[in-house]
Amino acid sequence: MIVEQITLENGTALGLKFEMQNAPLIVIKADKGFVMCGYLDIDMADTLGDVAVRVRGVSTFEDVLEAQVVGATQAAIDLGIDIKMNGRDALELMF
Repeated sequence: MIVEQITLENGTALGLKFEMQNAPLIVIKADKGFVMCGYLDIDMADTLGDVAVRVRGVSTFEDVLEAQVVGATQAAIDLGIDIKMNGRDALELMF
């Protein structure tokens, strides 16, 4: 497991990366929510009321920051996040 602090304009996020069998599982958490890779379930995050967005096709923290958001919970949408932004912009709104 790799744990890394990721410095952004509005705060410092915490990145977690697990090497799985075929692709890494990556999550970057900010104060109010998180960006997840395709391994994780956006529908469950929505059911739980989390501020969460999903990106796909990532293998590094930088990939997550640059990837386009492909899914968002209602709580994330209410915060101003939409699928036109990248992971970095979504995280900035989560501080």
